[in-house]
Amino acid sequence: MGNGIVQWSSAITFLFISNYLCTESASTTESIYFLKPEDVIETAKPGLQIFCHSANTKYLIHMWRSLAIHLNTNIENYDLYNGKTPQEVTKKHDDNQRSWSFNVFSTKKNNRLKIDPFKDACIGVYISSNLHKYTVSMIQTRIDVSALMLMLMGATMFWNAYKFSENPLFYYLSSIVLGITTSIIILVYFVSKLLLRGKMMYLTIATGWTMSFYVIQILWENIQLIVVEYKEFVAWYILLTSLISFIIAYRFGPVTNIKTKKLIQWFLQTAGLVIMYYSSYFREASTFCCILIFLLYNFPTIIIQKGRIYWFAKFMEGDSHLSDDESQKHDAEITRIIEECEYTDDEDDL
Repeated sequence: MGNGIVQWSSAITFLFISNYLCTESASTTESIYFLKPEDVIETAKPGLQIFCHSANTKYLIHMWRSLAIHLNTNIENYDLYNGKTPQEVTKKHDDNQRSWSFNVFSTKKNNRLKIDPFKDACIGVYISSNLHKYTVSMIQTRIDVSALMLMLMGATMFWNAYKFSENPLFYYLSSIVLGITTSIIILVYFVSKLLLRGKMMYLTIATGWTMSFYVIQILWENIQLIVVEYKEFVAWYILLTSLISFIIAYRFGPVTNIKTKKLIQWFLQTAGLVIMYYSSYFREASTFCCILIFLLYNFPTIIIQKGRIYWFAKFMEGDSHLSDDESQKHDAEITRIIEECEYTDDEDDL
């Protein structure tokens, strides 16, 4: 056992020295580009290239606007870093180069990176070789359909929380989803316990949290691959866990306690407000929507009465009781009548 620990220590020391030498010899050429929507940049420079976006002004009509940076490349050996400033991206890159190349500080590799259009954002791309070209482009979506659907889903969940808490079908569906989720968490827990046995345990102790984080990152990034490669096993697993969850839920039956139903209602309403809040990058606007639907749900009569009182009060102060559109239509109609009268008078004179 002592020889095994010595071998692991030697291997770790070798990896550290090799990584240090590679880091010192690697190219650290750095360029900074500021992107606007529809910009496309093609480059083959090695080293760290940083692509930034300056924050947009917030307007209500841009509530569901989204931006995405697209990376088009045929290679797999690259690192991504994100940050608010080029200096932050550079620091993450430098820290990562000193962390045994486990990509602890790098961003998950994804060819499409969504960014907040109302905040400064930077994406760093690091490629050590100068033999490969890649392009970086920025795509703007004026109305992000997924964000809009999230807002509607959150509002629907909040408004119909009481009906959901009283519906047996919702109870069974929620039980099935909860059962599947819980079983997956338990499965991942036992798999991680198996991975950390034997020699893997020694390596984890020697490398500390860095190795643990690296293993978790690998498992998380390969979930999609597992689903694709073992889709039949995944389908049977979901079917079995769904059946077990339904049997357990059917055995105990729907919730009948009034206080429990109330707690379910409050939980659903809270979840709905959270979904509404995070449905837009324009947090002030989404917060206003949350407050508005909360007031309309709890004080509908008072809000309507207050609105009516305010609109008669403005009328008494001399403001028009018509909207701008109605006023324009009214003026156009008066002008048409006057022109018709003048035309008729001319005919009578003839």
